This record gives sequence, C-alpha cells and structure tokens, in this order.
Amino acid sequence: MKKFVVFLLLLLVLPINTKVIAKESEAKNLKAAIIIDDFGGCVKGASDFLEGDVPITAAVMPFTDNSKKHAQLAHKNGFEVMIHLPMEPKRGKRSWLGPKPITADLSPKQVRERVLEAVKSVPYAVGLNNHMGSLAVENENIVRAIVEVAKEKNLYIVDSGTSSKSKFPKIAAEMGVPLLKNDVFLDDITSPAHVRKQMNLLAKKTEIKRKAIAIGHVGVTGKVCSNGILQSMDEFNKKNIKIVPVSQLFDYQLIEKKFIP
Repeated sequence: MKKFVVFLLLLLVLPINTKVIAKESEAKNLKAAIIIDDFGGCVKGASDFLEGDVPITAAVMPFTDNSKKHAQLAHKNGFEVMIHLPMEPKRGKRSWLGPKPITADLSPKQVRERVLEAVKSVPYAVGLNNHMGSLAVENENIVRAIVEVAKEKNLYIVDSGTSSKSKFPKIAAEMGVPLLKNDVFLDDITSPAHVRKQMNLLAKKTEIKRKAIAIGHVGVTGKVCSNGILQSMDEFNKKNIKIVPVSQLFDYQLIEKKFIP
C-alpha cells in the first residue's frame, strides 16, 4: 500500500517539476548559435542548410566560385552571413586555404588589403571567423590588421578556437570589437551519432553559460552534420534552447546598430 501511495505522489509531482524546469529554462533565455563553415565552393550539403529550417549562420569562404551565390542565397532565405577568412595553420596543405589566404609572410598592409577584398567578395556579411589559422592567429600584427578592418566595417568576430594562443580576444577587447569564441566543433568525427553527441555538449554549455556557439561544416561532412543537427532539434526544443544567428548572442543594442544589414 505504501509503495502505491509513493507511486501516486510521484505521478503528481513529476509533471509539476517538468513544468518548473521548462519555465526556468525559458526564463534564462537560453540561446545557441550554429555556424556552418566552408560555404562558397562546390560543396556537399550546402542546400540542406541554406534551404532548411534551422537558423544557422553561414560562414562563406571568400574568393571562391560560389562566394557571392551562397552569400546571396543565405541572405535571401533569412540566414545570417559571415566571412570565413582563410588563415595559415601550423600544419596542413596550402591548397586547403583556397585563394588569397592570410599567411604569416604578409605585411600588416597586405593583410588589411586582403581582408577588405574578402569583405567585397562576401555580400551581406556582418561578421567573420577564421578558417584554420592556428599559426596566423598567434601573430599579433596579423590579427591587429584583421581586427582594424572588422572595426571599420562594423563586423563582429568569432574566434574559431584553432589555437589557445590566439590574439583575437586580447586585441578585439583592446579595440572594442565584439568577439565571441567557438565552444564546440560538431563534426570533427564523421558520423551523425558524433554530431548528436556534440550537439548535446552544446546544449550543456548553453545551460551553463546561457549562450554558446558550435561550428560545423558543409563539404565532406555536410550531409552528416545536417542530419545530426536535425536529429537533435527535439532535444533543444524540450530544453527551451533557441537556435539563433550569432549576432543575437551579443547585446541587443549592438545588434540594432551594427549587425542588421
């Protein structure tokens, strides 16, 4: 009889607790942004994202065959656009960077010129993040030149997190340029199960910090990444975590003044 009474009490209490948790999550205004890198080339999965329902932020490689096309399509379909700036890594092939990358042998003036060209190459961009770049982001002169252009063009910056010694946070803070850092890579292992696992990590980080960023990719992992994200949406909805463009993770007034194209 006692067990039956306890069972009845649990039935009564659990729905209330679930509603309380849901209301608490909603009150916290939990927001996560999903940046999808590598738009701009002839890549797999581009249409899955750009014609889908998840409000990703499209990071477009400049100077590529479809830079303008993908940026325009993303903007037309209501997706936020950013520049996916190719920067020299410590390891890897130069060919992985594509045309006109930011490399360690460039002068600050040359870096500045290339970033300005990149801005013209990707219409509707309101921010930028780095493609690779574990070497270049550690070079203060290079990073300063990039941040100067971002400030002039009212672009926010997302440090993709390819080096723990990145100079972006320090210089962006010094120059008053809005910056956030990537929290999770979604598809460093190519399987939907791994993407779902990383999406779960994104949810946990969002619950702790109230806002968080994940990065996935089109291309080789494009279909897998798209499927894994879609399969995770029910869980995000249950937790009242809203997927938003990156700009909505910043202060509201900042969005109003700078980031709406």
